[in-house]
Amino acid sequence: MDIKRAELFESLSSLRKGFLWIIGTVILLSALLFPFARELLRHLHRSLSEDLVAYGIPEAFFSLFKLTLFASLFLSIPIIFSYLWKAFSPLFRKRGLESSSIVLLAAIFLFYSGAAFCYFVTLPFGIQFLMGYQSATIKPMISVAKYVSFCVGFIFAFGLAFELPLILALLSYIRVVNASFLTRNRRYAILIMAILSAVLTPTPDVFNMALMGGPLYVLFEIGILLVKIIEQRRPADDTASPST
Repeated sequence: MDIKRAELFESLSSLRKGFLWIIGTVILLSALLFPFARELLRHLHRSLSEDLVAYGIPEAFFSLFKLTLFASLFLSIPIIFSYLWKAFSPLFRKRGLESSSIVLLAAIFLFYSGAAFCYFVTLPFGIQFLMGYQSATIKPMISVAKYVSFCVGFIFAFGLAFELPLILALLSYIRVVNASFLTRNRRYAILIMAILSAVLTPTPDVFNMALMGGPLYVLFEIGILLVKIIEQRRPADDTASPST
């Protein structure tokens, strides 16, 4: 790995200073969004035909509070990524990466693309599939707290999963991976993606697993392509490579 421990600790120290700004932003957005929590829940509930229920007196309030918190985190992603990149970008600039703003914009775009794909495609199909198991003897009573946690966790998982090609490209800059290593171990990557799809998707059927596994594989191949481009632009006398 072409990275020094001192540089890593310096980046972590810089990131720690940005935590207060991130926390402050999340708190401020939560305060602004809480009056609209019921409207947010209505949009999240659009894929479910059944009513949500609260199994305790405070459950409705805490569910709306949780949804507000996740919504504020969702809207704070540009700021969170900005501080993350501000802390770690020196590691990559020292190794030839010049387009810092492009990396940040790409990270934000990929996260929101993954979240949108989940919200409009995967989540509705997954919920419809699960609700298909109800019958005359099985009537669903869905807790609002569990429903909120299920949906927002799934959306964030897709958002982060879509960062895969960018992560591979950045790891290439610090010599953790190279195109040869990724290509040679493609079958293991496919296995890992299949396992992740089975764990993260809400249903065990092949169709819904493919809704996540398919995009992940495409993103993996895009990542390999980006790594190859980076290696082609690397100086010819730079022979550093990751351990395999």
